[in-house]
Amino acid sequence: MQLYNDAKTIWQKAIQSALPDAAVARALENADFTGGKLVLVAAGKAAWQMAKVAAGILGDKLSGGIVVTKYDHAKGPIPGLEVYEAGHPVPDENSFKATAAATAAVKDLGKGDHVLFLLSGGGSALFEQPLCTPAQLQDITSQLLKCGADIIEINTIRKRLSAVKGGRFAQLCAPAQVFSVVLSDIVGDPLDMIASGPAYPDSSTCEEAVGIAEKYSLKLDANVWELLRQETPKELDNVTTQITGSVRQLCASAEETCRALGYQPLVLTDRLTCIAREAGELLAGLASAKGISDRPLAFIAGGETVVKLTGKGLGGRNQELALAAAKVLDGREGTALFSVGSDGTDGPTDAAGGYVDSTTAERLRQQGISIDAVLADNDSYHALEKVDGLIITGATGTNVNDLAVLLVR
Repeated sequence: MQLYNDAKTIWQKAIQSALPDAAVARALENADFTGGKLVLVAAGKAAWQMAKVAAGILGDKLSGGIVVTKYDHAKGPIPGLEVYEAGHPVPDENSFKATAAATAAVKDLGKGDHVLFLLSGGGSALFEQPLCTPAQLQDITSQLLKCGADIIEINTIRKRLSAVKGGRFAQLCAPAQVFSVVLSDIVGDPLDMIASGPAYPDSSTCEEAVGIAEKYSLKLDANVWELLRQETPKELDNVTTQITGSVRQLCASAEETCRALGYQPLVLTDRLTCIAREAGELLAGLASAKGISDRPLAFIAGGETVVKLTGKGLGGRNQELALAAAKVLDGREGTALFSVGSDGTDGPTDAAGGYVDSTTAERLRQQGISIDAVLADNDSYHALEKVDGLIITGATGTNVNDLAVLLVR
């Protein structure tokens, strides 16, 4: 139980450290909204939390606004703002409805007006006004999520199918000035890729978009191929952008907590981007490390792995990472590993991630469950559920990638 209690303390403190409240407040200290109207638009998994903080600070300076977040991520009404919940990771009718309300709120703004744009990960699905049909967009999104494309590749495609991505929302706001506060959920903090960059010039090209579609053999209609060949805005003169947080906060917090719990922490990377099950096997393999320290060890990695769907089960990248690690930790007494999504959701599940230790594989075998078969069917959720290995946090109010930690006592 000590390993589990330590792990829980680490992930809880890390998520708490990444909440956007203080960061949004700091960003607004430097914002100048003197002049005309001030409209707030917030999009992403952390949109409600960010908007709640901003509304509390700005009060009646706000002329209204729109908040769109994932289902079950809104925690109540926010006075003066319209709050929507919508589909993620595939956009749905509520995504389109909320985005239409946002574009309507900014379309008639003048030169002296301002837009406070609060953006967090998940906005690519939640904040959407498609240039193709909704059915086409949903199908393409599903194809991209299943083929193993990384988030940069996915968002390079998404930008060209949308009237609000790739800098186009900022164009809709013009001539009003946009102050964009961004909570990063992409490794390296590429501003034009976070939520597909609605208010940032696009660095990707049409040639790259077409190349990605060809690389993954996407099935696209003729009108979609034509959209991929239409260039996005490369310059915007009405936007100021400030990043408020990223996965580095998760890693730094985990390092601090591990040290306080008596571990010798080693931050391996905050740019983990490989296949989830490979990451799990690699991290767990470090359990055999010798001679690094005479103290218990904690190996820390942050980032966002990917899953290539080969089956029809239920799970997410953090759960796959943990379950793959369980094979390597099998019988290694005094070892445990967890991987958790900072937003509280992992794939299409109610779990934030998974926890495994040296006994997990044996407990699954006793129930006739093969880890290899489970991973082949992408059914990590049900396997971890049978051994009490699911991490359930509920919606956290932040979204800054994932944290994986191996503990060796």
